[in-house]
Formats: sequence, structure tokens, C-alpha cells
Amino acid sequence: MTESRPAEPDIVRYYTDVFVEADRLERTPLGRLEGLRTRQVLTRLLPVAPATVLDVGGGPGAHAGWLAAAGHRVHLVDLVPAHAAAARRAYPTVSATVGDARRLPLADGCADVALLMGPLYHLTERADRVAALREAARLTRPGGLLVTATISRHAPLMDLIRQGRVDDRSRPSVLRTYATGVNDTGGFTTAYFHRPSEVLDEFEAAGLPRPDLYGVEGPLWPMLGVAGGPESDGSLFAEVLRCATVFERDPEVIGASGHLLAAARLRDGHSDNDGHSHGDGHSHDDRDTTGLTDRRHGAHRG
Repeated sequence: MTESRPAEPDIVRYYTDVFVEADRLERTPLGRLEGLRTRQVLTRLLPVAPATVLDVGGGPGAHAGWLAAAGHRVHLVDLVPAHAAAARRAYPTVSATVGDARRLPLADGCADVALLMGPLYHLTERADRVAALREAARLTRPGGLLVTATISRHAPLMDLIRQGRVDDRSRPSVLRTYATGVNDTGGFTTAYFHRPSEVLDEFEAAGLPRPDLYGVEGPLWPMLGVAGGPESDGSLFAEVLRCATVFERDPEVIGASGHLLAAARLRDGHSDNDGHSHGDGHSHDDRDTTGLTDRRHGAHRG
């Protein structure tokens, strides 16, 4: 494999010194929507526990925690040392190490499920994203499941609706991001925002099956943050959640979501003619083949 570029240092700095990721999916209605919807989709796709789940870019363990509680063997890898340490403290049954999604020192086929729930939107070069996909596929057994998360190209535009404003300061940044996919780092860190078609193209470039795409937050998510709006209104949240579920697979609507999930079931050689990626409903044995169980010394979204 071609040598990858070093990870962007500003990503580690951002998540270490600037932004608190630990409770992001709990502290706001929008965060709760993302977390709940991601969990809903993953729960439908995952095999019956216990399965070995490799959570690459798992941060401080937002998904690793509930996956472990459901009976899965979870091994988290993250670029940010502080995230790996936080995951180990919060979830003693989860092993967590520091690593780069593009190159991981793990055995081929060591996981039943590989999750890339952050790395693809912190790699701005297409070659690096394809490398991360290939690496995740290498680590997933034949018949296993690969699920990725990306930020939608339309998210900055939809966020203007959420904020209820557009002005001369915000407009140029949003238009640049929409044109290039590369985020202006003023309000976030190094990031890339995908069109749904790009997700499909990058899976194909990595030699992977065509994935199923899911819109996470749905088209109504900006309603949870409109200036002066009833963010905490339980009935509004329920309607936004219901709408997200109804339209999650509609190809003409999923790009309006803030995040996209892509799920593919891998075959020998990573090719799958039917392209479908649904949980097989089968339990797996209790062997741990990753070699990570005892590596609790020291994983991020790169």
C-alpha cells in the first residue's frame, strides 16, 4: 500500500483541547437525534451478539458503550489518545488503542463488524478515504459487515436553516464547502463533506460491494434548532425522528440529513453482486481473534 500522509495534527488538538466529544450525542436535541438514529440503524444491521466489533474512530466510546452492553466484543481504535483513555475509563470491557484508520496493525479478517463512524469525514483526500475503506475491509471477515458514517455535503446549508440566518459572513464559507467538500476550519476541524454519490464511488474505488445508504437525521432536523424554536418540545422531536425513519432510504432525500450511513456486507475478495447489506441474524462464537483484548494501553476519528 502507498505510504499514507501523516494525520492532521489539528484534528488531535481540536478533540483534545477545544471540543468535548464525550457527551456530544446526549447534550442537545440534535445530538440525541443523531445518536438515536445511528443506534437504530446499526441495531437492525448488526449480527446477533456476541460478535467482534471493531470501532475505528470510535472517539471516547459513544457507540462502543452500548454495543458492549448489548453483548458484543468491542475493540475501539481512535487517533486521539485522550479519546482512547476516556473509552477505557468509561467502558472497562472495551479495549481501546490509539491508531490511524488508514493503517492498523491488526490481523486480516479479525472482526465480524467494522465501523468507521468518523474517519471518513476527517480525511480530506479521496485516496486516504479509499485507503481507510480498504483497511476496514481487510480487517472484516468474509460475510462480515462494514458500516461507515459521513457528513452530508448539504449539512452546512441545512445548518443555516437550523440557525435561522444567512449573512455575508456565513455565505462564502458555506458556498466554498458546498463546491469543494472541504470544511472551513473556523467552526470545526479538518473535515470533508460527502455527496451520497461520492460515498458509492469511494466504496467502488476500494473494490467493495455497493453499500446501502441511510440518511441519519432526516430532512426535518433543522427544526430542532431554529432560533427561538421549541427545541425541547418532545412532540417535535418525535415527529423529526419519525420523518427520519420514514425517509432514511429515499435517494432523493437522504442528502438532506446531516450524516449518512453506508453499510455493505463483504464477500471473499470484498465483492458482492447483489450489494445488499443486512444483518444475517446469526450468532458468532466466543473466540477473540483480534489480538486487541489485552491491548488496553493506550484510539480517533482519523
